[in-house]
Amino acid sequence: MKKNDLLKEEKTTSDQLAKGKYKSVSKREKSKYAHAAKSEINRRKEVRKEKRINVRLTNEDLVHLKDKAQQEGLPYQTLVTSIIHKYLNGYLIDVNNVSVIKKLLKV
Repeated sequence: MKKNDLLKEEKTTSDQLAKGKYKSVSKREKSKYAHAAKSEINRRKEVRKEKRINVRLTNEDLVHLKDKAQQEGLPYQTLVTSIIHKYLNGYLIDVNNVSVIKKLLKV
């Protein structure tokens, strides 16, 4: 490959530039787009921001939780977060609740 050879994508972009497909934007427009992008990034960060909580567990429950997490290959905090997330989204059910199981199986 020669130094001046372009990749296929680069060649396409170069051709499109030559044909006037793209145009420069004013500093004002550029600033407007940059501000909009920054606002969107900040909005997404805020939505994903995690909050800390404190939970009291018996020592026995904590030991069992850590054992389960180790079996799963996860930090125990990650396991707790996963369990809460699954519960809130309806992915965890009480296996002792026959009516829920029947409903899910449509028996």
